Amino acid sequence: MADPARLPVVTRPEDAGFDASRLQQMADWMADMVASGQVAGATTLLMRHGRLVDFRTFGTGRLGSDEPLQKDALFRIYSMTKPVVSVAMMMLFEDGLWQLDDLITRFLPEFENLDVFTGLTPDGTMAVERARRAPTLRELMSHTAGFGYGLFDIHPVERAYREHGVLTAGSLDELVRRAARIPLMFQPGSEWFYSIGADLQGLIVERISGQTLGDFLQTRIFGPLGMVDTGFQIPPDKADRLAALYADDGAGGLKTATHAFDVPVHDVTAPPPMEAGGGGLVSTAVDYARFGQMILNRGELDGMRLLAPETVDLMATNAIPAAVLATSSPLRLLPFSPAFGFGLGFSIVLDPGTLGVSEGRGTLSWGGGGGTWFWIDPTHDIVFVGLIQRLADPVSNTFRAKARTLVYAALTHPEK
Repeated sequence: MADPARLPVVTRPEDAGFDASRLQQMADWMADMVASGQVAGATTLLMRHGRLVDFRTFGTGRLGSDEPLQKDALFRIYSMTKPVVSVAMMMLFEDGLWQLDDLITRFLPEFENLDVFTGLTPDGTMAVERARRAPTLRELMSHTAGFGYGLFDIHPVERAYREHGVLTAGSLDELVRRAARIPLMFQPGSEWFYSIGADLQGLIVERISGQTLGDFLQTRIFGPLGMVDTGFQIPPDKADRLAALYADDGAGGLKTATHAFDVPVHDVTAPPPMEAGGGGLVSTAVDYARFGQMILNRGELDGMRLLAPETVDLMATNAIPAAVLATSSPLRLLPFSPAFGFGLGFSIVLDPGTLGVSEGRGTLSWGGGGGTWFWIDPTHDIVFVGLIQRLADPVSNTFRAKARTLVYAALTHPEK
């Protein structure tokens, strides 16, 4: 079972400014969602001032099992991998090995001479123009480079990523080669679209460091932070701790998920076809909470410093151009605006009042395609990790929104 001793614990929620009875309302709601069959199991972990306030599990790790979900259950965290890889990039940034406005072709020469999509011709092929320049590493890390992903059927470039099997490539090098055959969705820096950016960052980490991405993460991040259960593959002696992954069965219940966004669900007990920086990690609530607390501490945890405070501040600074935030676009998938932006690996609450949310200014967050999510609130000194077993859909999105509402409703002493 996950050892809370790896996280300092408060004696009572009230000691951290929370009302215990109101936190129970969140627990009751989570339990009801399990009982109604919306999810098989769920884990919620709440920290404040660096101490564990509330840590609970609900349901089971596998439908049909009588074994309760354990606190050390392993979850596929999918896109919660991205902020970890962004930290790896920034460690190499601090090593003086790259700059934010370097062109990506410095490390990914495959992207020389890129074209940009401009529309469809009468015969349905893509019309293109030459890219004014290659994307920068800042744009790569903030999803403003113009790359697609292949997860969403909303644009011809996205469909081309799926048709070329970009995400099912057998290696990161092959992923780059396939992506390089497809035009950019827009001129670099002129729009935002969720992309393969973190997968490309993972390859850059490998090319700069000379290590595999997994080895770099283990040596520079997981080992120092005591993230003992996080990686791209789990050993046989931990296989029984892996939570199963489910999807909506279309009839109000759940079915075993065999694909996530048309990509086969990989058996994480076997070596992955590639160590995907965009979504390949498996982790636990405690491990990811330790990562989140390091970010909240501006780069340090338990005396181990991974990044300088100024570097974390840079990651937490909006990187979407103001001209982009001033407009709307169906491409963005999220309601970016002058009140809500994206930095180097995280979304950012820039103006809570205008956005109409309870999180503090500067709150960083992201989630994973398997239903997992987290947020880091520097104003209220909060880290929250939520892990469920349902592929991202409206129901799993409800978990994220409801958890935020109930946590802040229980925060009765925000100044404490």
